[in-house]
Amino acid sequence: MTPRVFIIRHGETTWSLSGKHTSTTNIPLTASGEKRVLATGRALVGNDRLIVPSKLSHIYVSPRLRAQRTLELLNIAYRSHTPLLSPAREGGIPCQAEVEITEDIREWDYGDYEGITSPEINRIRKEQGLDDGRKWDIWRDGCPGGESPADITARLDRLIQDIREKWHRPVMEGENVGEGKKGDVLIVAHGHILRAFAQRWAGKELHDGPTFLLEAGGVGTLSYEHHNINEPAILLGGAFVVGDD
Repeated sequence: MTPRVFIIRHGETTWSLSGKHTSTTNIPLTASGEKRVLATGRALVGNDRLIVPSKLSHIYVSPRLRAQRTLELLNIAYRSHTPLLSPAREGGIPCQAEVEITEDIREWDYGDYEGITSPEINRIRKEQGLDDGRKWDIWRDGCPGGESPADITARLDRLIQDIREKWHRPVMEGENVGEGKKGDVLIVAHGHILRAFAQRWAGKELHDGPTFLLEAGGVGTLSYEHHNINEPAILLGGAFVVGDD
């Protein structure tokens, strides 16, 4: 099977519910958000499900606690030496992949727009004479005091290169295939950064579109066409794994 990257957005928070932009602020999941992530784990993670823990080579997670809590709630009994993560919950499917907390997949730094909604941002930009007759578009305008599309592109391209060279190329070229070298990668992070990740995975500039959507607690899949690392693709629909018997 061609290796894949599964991207999972953290579960619902009070700020995601209200539309407030959340990057560096640590907001916990709501009770409903936790329940929905648990349901996602039961439905999509397992030996006969979309995400098979034994086939994961590596797990990347954002430094923000809401992302780490989401990983904790998935149906995975991960092996981790990371002190910031609680022990995996009992009953999870065993997984030998290491968990790496990385700044490369933290949320887009919203800078001056942290904690406010898009309508508020548009009002502020109009007052500041920055709107140029157009609504704010993060993919084009970035965030004053935070990150630009160029900043995001640089750090995501670094992470994508890491994934392809460390985890995917060896499997696709027939090297290092064996225990713990199954090829799939799991990323647990945030809405804007994961949508940007999908854009860069497919080789698109952030302002090019299409605008991908990823709901709180949502799961996406990226892979390759023709088992070729030079043909990255968005996997619109993937089948569950079925045993030979």
